[in-house]
Amino acid sequence: MTGTQGTHVVLLATGGTISSRADAHVDGASVAADAGSQVLSSLLSPPPYPVRVVDVACAGSYALTLDDMTEICAQIQLALADPTVRGVVVSHGTDTMEETAFLADLTHDSSRPVVFTGAQMSADAAVPDGPDNLARSIAVAGSPHTRGRGVLVCFAGQIFQARGVRKVQTFALMAFENPDFGVAGTVTRDGDVAMSQLQPRFEPLSLPKAGPGEQPRVDVVCAYPGADGTLLRAAVEAGARGIILQGTGSGNGNVSICSAVAEATQNGAVVILSTRVSAGPVVPVYGAGGGRDLVAAGAIPSGLLRPSQSLILLNLLLRLNHATADIVASFTRHGASTSAELIPQNSTREALK
Repeated sequence: MTGTQGTHVVLLATGGTISSRADAHVDGASVAADAGSQVLSSLLSPPPYPVRVVDVACAGSYALTLDDMTEICAQIQLALADPTVRGVVVSHGTDTMEETAFLADLTHDSSRPVVFTGAQMSADAAVPDGPDNLARSIAVAGSPHTRGRGVLVCFAGQIFQARGVRKVQTFALMAFENPDFGVAGTVTRDGDVAMSQLQPRFEPLSLPKAGPGEQPRVDVVCAYPGADGTLLRAAVEAGARGIILQGTGSGNGNVSICSAVAEATQNGAVVILSTRVSAGPVVPVYGAGGGRDLVAAGAIPSGLLRPSQSLILLNLLLRLNHATADIVASFTRHGASTSAELIPQNSTREALK
């Protein structure tokens, strides 16, 4: 869309805590209930731009499948096919917001922004945080300052780029951080948007169609004290075409896990090496079952991508039938740092390959 800023913002409602209320039929447990129109009507003042509501789903994001996330992304693309749309807001549960937002960012092919938001307090809480998050997100989606920045997450007045964002608090109102890339901007209660330096964007990947059909299985397996290769081998036996290995430290396992990784990759599975550490790159430095040995066994370092977003990227690449060499290149690109400070001083160029 060129030459115009559009006339309105689209709200894609998918459920989550922002739409949840206590359900007497399930012992008062909180469940997604409100439609998008109800979520929008919770605003304490008129939004800064006209808003058109589209109901996509009404579920807690912990229940979403990868097909559900793909459908949400398809609805984003459908909304942006309308040249009168300034931007899109997606109201979404916080549990897997980092996954859906990253999938949307990987496949986003527009200069207009997409903004994910939600809530930590349910809609029937004494003081819900959803209305304020939504109002600010509508301002972000309509702002000219957010054009060309891809998919964003807006929460508690802070704006984050989708790549690298993660939920860091179970219930606190400031639920999200982006440990490696920091805050991309801020938005006030009055809707004033301020953004930091524009980060480079990557060429978008295609969005596969959601729906019936065999989808690649990708499992997450953790390294931990005393772990062996049993769970990794079980994932391969269950049909996993891809495995995300959540390593320790800078991406380490042990000798038993290395053996299982070698078997998996020899049998055609793709193993991505990530880490449980909250910030910093995965760098193959250590032997004796560490990252160097895991990479020698065929594992692909994830860079700055943590297991949640590594899962999304690998699943997407496998669905698009990318070859292993393309998968390596994609993780190198999307997991790359823009700051030399994130690379350990004693690491060699060979170790970073």
